[in-house]
Amino acid sequence: MDILYIAIGVIAGLILGWFLGDFFEKNKLKKNKEYAEKILNEAKVKAEEIGRKADLDGKELLYKLRIDFDKQNAGKKDEVAQLEKRLTQREGNLDKRLDFIEKRESDLRKNEYNIKKELEEINNKKNILERLIEEEKEKLKRVSSLSQEEARELLLKRYEEELRGEKARMIRANEESIKEESEQKAKEILSQAIQRCAVEHTTETTVSVVPLPNDEIKGRIIGREGRNIRMFEMATGVDLIIDDTPEAVSLSGFDPIRREIARLSLEKLVQDGRIHPARIEEIVDKTKQEFEKKLIEEGKATAFDVGIHNLHIEIIKLLGKLKYRTSFGQNALQHSKEVAIIMSLLAAELDLDERLAKRIGLLHDIGKAIDHQVEGTHAQIGGDLLRRYGENEMVINGAESHHEEVESKYIYSFLATVADAISAARPGARRETLETYVKRLKQLETIANSFEGVDKSFAIQAGREIRVIVQPKKVKDDEICLLAHDIKKKLEQDMDYPGNIKITVIRETRAVEYAK
Repeated sequence: MDILYIAIGVIAGLILGWFLGDFFEKNKLKKNKEYAEKILNEAKVKAEEIGRKADLDGKELLYKLRIDFDKQNAGKKDEVAQLEKRLTQREGNLDKRLDFIEKRESDLRKNEYNIKKELEEINNKKNILERLIEEEKEKLKRVSSLSQEEARELLLKRYEEELRGEKARMIRANEESIKEESEQKAKEILSQAIQRCAVEHTTETTVSVVPLPNDEIKGRIIGREGRNIRMFEMATGVDLIIDDTPEAVSLSGFDPIRREIARLSLEKLVQDGRIHPARIEEIVDKTKQEFEKKLIEEGKATAFDVGIHNLHIEIIKLLGKLKYRTSFGQNALQHSKEVAIIMSLLAAELDLDERLAKRIGLLHDIGKAIDHQVEGTHAQIGGDLLRRYGENEMVINGAESHHEEVESKYIYSFLATVADAISAARPGARRETLETYVKRLKQLETIANSFEGVDKSFAIQAGREIRVIVQPKKVKDDEICLLAHDIKKKLEQDMDYPGNIKITVIRETRAVEYAK
C-alpha cells in the first residue's frame, strides 16, 4: 500500500510538475513574444524614422540638384539667347548687304545703260559734227571760188538769219514790257477816274406807296360798287391795291412812268377830295400833260448837271424818261450820268475832248427810254434815235458799239465800252435775284469743270472771278494759259453776264512727308 501511495504520489508529482513546467513554459513564451513584438514595434518606429529622414534627405538633395540644374540651365539659356541675337543681327546685316549689292548691281546696270546711251549720243554728235565739217568744207570750197561781193552777200544773208531770231526775242520782250506798262498805266487812269466819280444810285421797284390823310378816304377811292377804282386803273394802266395798311394805298405796275403818273394823279385826287369817274379822267389827263413837261425839265437838268448843251428837245425828253427806267435795279439816268463823268475823266487823262466824251457817255443808253416800245436792242435803237435827231457819227457809233454789237470806229467808242462796264460791274451798282445769282455761279463752275484736267473750280467775288484748280499730272505749266483761253471762249459763247469775269487757272504740285 505504501508503495502504491508512493507511486501515486510520484505520478501525481510528475503530472503536477509537467503542468507547472508547461505553465511556466507558456508564460515564458508569452513574455518572449511580447518582448519580440516590442522589439519589432521599436524597429518599425526606427525604420519609419529612418525612412522619413531618408525621404527628407532625398528631397533636400533633389532640391539642391534642381537648383544647381536651373542655374546651369539659365546660364545656357542666356548663352543661347545671345547666340540667337547675334545670329539675327548677322542675318539682318546679310540682308542689308544683299540689298546694297542688288542696288549697286542695279545702279551699275543703269550706269552701263546710260554710258551706252551717252556713247550713242556722242557718236551721233560726232557724226553730225563730221557732217557739218564736211558741209563747211564744201561751203569754204564754194566761197573760195566766190567774188568779194558774192561772199559779202552770203555773209550778210547768214547774219540776217541769225539776227531774225534775236530780233523776234527782243520784240517779244518789248511787247511784254509794253503790255505791263500799258496795263499799269490803264489801271492808274481807271482808278483815278473812279475815285473822282461820285454819282448817286437809286433803286426802283414795281410798287409805289401813296400816303392818305385817313382811312375813310379809302372808301371814296373805291367808290360805289368799285367804279372809281376801276376808272382809275383804266385811265392810268396801273393796279390800285387797297389793303389793311393804315393810311396808305399801293400802286403796282411794271411801267415806272405810268406808275408815277398814277401816283401824282392819286395825290391830286386825295387833295382835291372830289373823287368820281369824270374827275379821275380829267386829273389823269392833266397829270400826263404836266408829266411831259416834267420829263423835259428832268432832261434839261441832267444835261445842265453834266455840262452838255444843244440837245434836241426829243432827246431831252428821252433823257427825262431814263429817270424812270432801270436795269438790274440800277437807275438808267444815274448810270448814264456816271458813264458820262467816267468818260470825261478818262478823256482828260488821255488828252481827248472831254465834252464830246461826256456827250457820248450821257447818250449811250438813250435807247433804253423806248426799248420796251420798239423792237431791237437798246444800242441799235439808241443809234437810230441819235441819227434821226442829228447827232454826229462819233456819238452814234459810241451808242451802237458800247456792247460790241457793231465795230468801234473811234477811241471814244472804246472809252464808252470801258466806262459802261465800270459803272455796271462795280459792286453795289446792280442787284440780281438770288435765283439768278446762284444759277450764274453754278453755270460758271459747270463750264469750268467740263474741261479735261480740271480738278475743282470756285466762283468767287459775286461771280466776277472763277478760280480753276487743275490736276498737275494731266495739265502742264505751259498748258494752263491755253486752258484759261479756252474757258474764256466757252464763257463768252454760253453765258450772258454784266461786266467781265476773271479766269485764274492754278496748278500746284505738293510733296508731303511725315517724320516719325
